[in-house]
Amino acid sequence: MSMNSAADRRPNVIWVFGDQHRAQALGCNGDSNVHTPNIDNLAAGGVNFNRALSGFPLCCPTRGSLLTGRYPHHCVPGHERRLPEDQPTIANVFNEEGYETAYFGKWHLDGFQESEGRGAYHIVPPERRGGFRRWIGYENNNSPWDCWVHGGEGEDAFHYRLPGFETDEMTNLFIDYIRERGEEQKAGDANSFFAVLSVQAPHNPYMAPEAFRREHTPGNVELRPNVPPIARVRDEAQVNLSGYYAMIENLDWNLGRIRESLREAGLDLDTHIVFFSDHGDMHGSHGQFHKTSPWEEAIRVPFMIGGERPFYGRITGTSSALLNHVDVAPTTLGLCGIETPEWMEGTDYSSHRLPGRGRAEDDEPDSAYLQSVIPTGHGHSIDKPWRGIITKDGWKFVCFEGVSWLMFNLNEDPYELANMAHNSVYAGKRAELLGKLREWIERTGDSFELPEN
Repeated sequence: MSMNSAADRRPNVIWVFGDQHRAQALGCNGDSNVHTPNIDNLAAGGVNFNRALSGFPLCCPTRGSLLTGRYPHHCVPGHERRLPEDQPTIANVFNEEGYETAYFGKWHLDGFQESEGRGAYHIVPPERRGGFRRWIGYENNNSPWDCWVHGGEGEDAFHYRLPGFETDEMTNLFIDYIRERGEEQKAGDANSFFAVLSVQAPHNPYMAPEAFRREHTPGNVELRPNVPPIARVRDEAQVNLSGYYAMIENLDWNLGRIRESLREAGLDLDTHIVFFSDHGDMHGSHGQFHKTSPWEEAIRVPFMIGGERPFYGRITGTSSALLNHVDVAPTTLGLCGIETPEWMEGTDYSSHRLPGRGRAEDDEPDSAYLQSVIPTGHGHSIDKPWRGIITKDGWKFVCFEGVSWLMFNLNEDPYELANMAHNSVYAGKRAELLGKLREWIERTGDSFELPEN
């Protein structure tokens, strides 16, 4: 399928996403600790999905769902599990539609066990790179100044150490790709493209280049109201957050560089920009750290769709859609006018950016499904499987196998300070939410022992 004619060419679309970036940690979402002018501008000129979430707040399962639009129990059910080799991805769909496809950065879908060595040195073979035609990345790396990338195959294979900070260097490679696409367009020989930039920031270790770290010290960090008054917890949270916010500001700066490269390449008016994260980070809220838990700080993620002036009739503002990790691929395809394949399980929310696209709002799910299928056993993680839901009308319900665990009315209790899961006054609401959760388990073919009431 040729798409060289400018009149016939579909829009480009790029993903830019970080790791462990919680939704609350953005200027446009109300966090006074951090300055994110480029992300804020993207939201101002686009749509900010202010209730977007990660239905399984853990790296590998979420990444599997992002690429396939399938729930983790059908795809990547736990940490360091491999993306099934026979599972098509969003890249395969774009390839079939005549797009160029490219992936840059953290992969973490090849099932490499860090207990056997360092993931930065592991080579993901070409046949397990998700169908992307260009792929430069790494399986996993938690050392941002000592990051190794690889790609190519056969005599063209390469593996080398990036010369600087991971987020900066991966952005450099991504910008090179944008410039290539711009030169092709100027020469009249360009296909539309789908390109992904996946960076480590702001995942721990929480460190950033000195220019960004300079403004952030532990003593200046204002903690969320649900961080308990325990000195050990508060001290650790403030130390970590000072680096975390610096990493976010570095990521914001790099997003600005990407947008400028699109303008210079003449691609800014033809490219959707989708900015998000795989999951959040607790940072001391409820005395917890890192991820794998169903509280808001771990499951809520930034998610915005923007671009300069991509198309007439575009929508700007905020959306309260419960966009989940399985919905990212269908929504991205919808932005380009491509139907969701039957094997994807998520919802196309592209109508919240482009009128008439995707699923009608009154046909969208009234809740979103939350899971932890296989616990990691890591420190600061929930050590039991759990399932839960969040409803459009603001309720959250989560249970362990056979027993209710958490229930919050987020409308009146956004910091989740009043757990009503075992309050007899709310027994009727608990039964209602349990019924909705049962429907999700049955609808998705999941397996989990729910409490009786």
